[in-house]
Amino acid sequence: MAKRIFVGLLVTLFMSAVAAQAQAPAGPPKPGAEQKRLGVFIGKWNGSGEMKPGPWGPGGKTTWTETCEWFAGGFSVVCHSDSKGPMGDSKGLFILGYNTEEKKYVYFGIESTMGNPETSKGTVQENTWNWVGEGKMGGKMVASKFTIIEQSADTHTFKAEGSVDGGPWSVTMEGKATRVK
Repeated sequence: MAKRIFVGLLVTLFMSAVAAQAQAPAGPPKPGAEQKRLGVFIGKWNGSGEMKPGPWGPGGKTTWTETCEWFAGGFSVVCHSDSKGPMGDSKGLFILGYNTEEKKYVYFGIESTMGNPETSKGTVQENTWNWVGEGKMGGKMVASKFTIIEQSADTHTFKAEGSVDGGPWSVTMEGKATRVK
């Protein structure tokens, strides 16, 4: 009888150990399809656009170069930019990622001309990225929309729109970026 209890106890311990090992994580998580989709932005880009005059500053031509690379781990993309436009020369730092809890892409950016950080959340369907954000500027609530359309693997067009204090939406900038080969 004691021998059967001992064997039963050993079998139970063995089964528990196997079950615990089967539930143990296989190591750190790996980037999923959503994070890999951000790869479309990797590389060195040249861009140009037309800023429209408005609350964001004077209108005029804007040009820039931008270099984007994977951040360690492959979950996010980090971009550095240098631009010239109606408000002068500017440097920027931008981070793109994916929030698995919200099932939304996320954007965080800061540039040297205005200094205010920007955040947006986005979605992508086929070749179109749609980003929305809001924040304060000059004490007023500003909503923003930013649409990127992938024209090819190496070219995309974009349109930025804004609304101040719930007012009408207006185009703030349109342009195109091309990956440098």
